[in-house]
Amino acid sequence: MTYRGEIALKIQRLLGITMLLLSQRRINAPTLADKFEVSLRTIYRDLETINTAGIPIVSFAGNDGGYEIMEQFRIDRQIVTFDDLQSILVALKGVQASLDDKEMDDLLTKIKALVVRSEHNQMEESGETLLFDTNLWHGGGLKDKSMLVSLRQASKLRKVISFLYTNTEGVEEQREVEPIGIAWKGYAWYLYAYCRLRSDYRTFRLSRISGLRIHLEHFTNKGVHMSELDARWGNQELGPSIPLLLLFQPRLRVRVEEAFGLDNIERQDDGSLLVSTSYPDNHWLYGMLLSYGSDVRVLEPAFVAEKIRIQGEQIASNYSRPAIPIEP
Repeated sequence: MTYRGEIALKIQRLLGITMLLLSQRRINAPTLADKFEVSLRTIYRDLETINTAGIPIVSFAGNDGGYEIMEQFRIDRQIVTFDDLQSILVALKGVQASLDDKEMDDLLTKIKALVVRSEHNQMEESGETLLFDTNLWHGGGLKDKSMLVSLRQASKLRKVISFLYTNTEGVEEQREVEPIGIAWKGYAWYLYAYCRLRSDYRTFRLSRISGLRIHLEHFTNKGVHMSELDARWGNQELGPSIPLLLLFQPRLRVRVEEAFGLDNIERQDDGSLLVSTSYPDNHWLYGMLLSYGSDVRVLEPAFVAEKIRIQGEQIASNYSRPAIPIEP
């Protein structure tokens, strides 16, 4: 490593130690050495350097000993309020639960450093009033969190990647793409990228990606950014939307209101619910409609109602003959 590189690493470590000390009441030298992967001697030198630079560090002996920054010292955060910081921390913790990224750990440490000691106590007493977590209740979602970190780094460094992608119909294709970034949409992570196979920008659901490889080849950004791709969200995978008129049984009122919104629902005299909405004509639509069983009837369009009827008959046929016994 060059001398300039060593200096840069040292500055980064000194900043990290300072932020860590600002965000925690007390921390010992072995913990710092383990976190920054350096020797105890290096940590002692770093602490002395920080102290010499004008940030007062106090040491304490004993079983609960360690180092902390003097009570009166803090960073002036200007116009950011305590409630602002709480909201930022909640959002970052939620993203961190999915990303499991060291960079996010460092960012959380820096934000916590802006909370002064009296507010630390206030935060502990009031507790959390908002929880943001992208992980699903049943433990599903992205199996390999390292994929998120790898894709984020590849996007940042503009490195070409390749992977095997499975579409909604179960067809697998090898793709080579130029990644732009990743996005959480609804209940899943997606990759924005320029697909060399399709010669256009595409969105890829991460749960359908396997065999990810990051290549040494770099690509030149074509001037397209995440915000521009987000505006075109869904055009590639989902297709154009079609208008639907659905009639639901009264007992599904709560579920229907949650799924379609009150503005799209007209309650009938008999209590049934008439829903006007639109969705892309794809596998997801029919799966969603079938999930309501006999409690929904498709009124329009006729071709969607016909497809539901055919699929319903196919499901019934699976149970029209005796099941094959499964050997224990």
